[in-house]
Amino acid sequence: MKTLSRYLRREIVLASLLVLLSFVALFAFFDFLGELDQVGRSSYQLKHALIYVLLTIPSRAYEIMPIAVLIGGLYALTQLARHSELTVMRAAGVSTMRMLGSLMRVGLLFVVVTFVLGEYVAPPLERVAQKWRLRSTNASVPADLRTGVWLRDKHSFVNVRKAQPDAAIEGVRIFELDDAYRLRSSSQAERGEYKRGQGWTLFNVVQTHFEADRTEVQRFASMPWDSELTPDMLSLMMVAPERMAISSLYEYVRHLEDNRQRTGRYGLAFWKKLIYPFTALVMLGLALPLCLGSQRSGSVNARVMLGVFLGMGFYLLNGLSSNLGVINGWPPIPTAAAPSMMFLLAALIMLRWVERR
Repeated sequence: MKTLSRYLRREIVLASLLVLLSFVALFAFFDFLGELDQVGRSSYQLKHALIYVLLTIPSRAYEIMPIAVLIGGLYALTQLARHSELTVMRAAGVSTMRMLGSLMRVGLLFVVVTFVLGEYVAPPLERVAQKWRLRSTNASVPADLRTGVWLRDKHSFVNVRKAQPDAAIEGVRIFELDDAYRLRSSSQAERGEYKRGQGWTLFNVVQTHFEADRTEVQRFASMPWDSELTPDMLSLMMVAPERMAISSLYEYVRHLEDNRQRTGRYGLAFWKKLIYPFTALVMLGLALPLCLGSQRSGSVNARVMLGVFLGMGFYLLNGLSSNLGVINGWPPIPTAAAPSMMFLLAALIMLRWVERR
């Protein structure tokens, strides 16, 4: 059985890697075409677009991994079926469940690779890519919001008009409330800088205190700002929640919960990131009954096309589930798990059908 497991692992891993490389190259090409619209604006050149696309490739690989595992698994198993190797295995006493167990051990390898890619490789490079793009276009974060970023910090509401890639902020407004949620003071700063271990320093600050019967205005060339906000939290605005690390999502979700704010898309993305690596197991579990159901009928191309359709269906269903969950405020755990559970249910039903034949 160990020899069989090694053989299956080699065939499936090689096929899946080939599919992954093909899809990554295809998606990178389309991403590059999408960046061509920005070339020529400000100082954004062709080399900037190329480097940006290369830096986002790990994120694309993470998103495509389950599809590659499904198609690669279907291709490898179909080849075994064409050469009657699956028939020989079953005639030698290898049951469907034992074969499934071997596939799950192979799938665990993809689970680990997907987790490492999505937690330690893709998020840092995605952040570097977004900073690179902002520097190349001389843009700020966020460029699509007229009033900038609004954040809650303890009893204060903070508005940052521009957040630069180098962790500097511009156009800072801070509205501080008392325990009864009445406005106690407002501060406006031209810019702010953050230093590790020292925190924020605001420059050219105009601070207004609201007393019971009067107001007091003070001006400071510079002043420290005690805040829970960090440049890392502000840089989250550059990266889509689905492309962030689990640790970063966890910290930001806790920050939102501590400030009694809705976690929304970030909470959903957190649970999706936890569940997503295990999708590789579901895909291999789905590939097995598709090949055992009709071992010698159908061509390899037809089986691969079936894998493409199923994989793209999962990709679209996963995105649709996330969007509907955010819009309707659905619970994050069942929303994140729904696409994988649907495919898992289909795999179990098909395996049951194969076993009863």
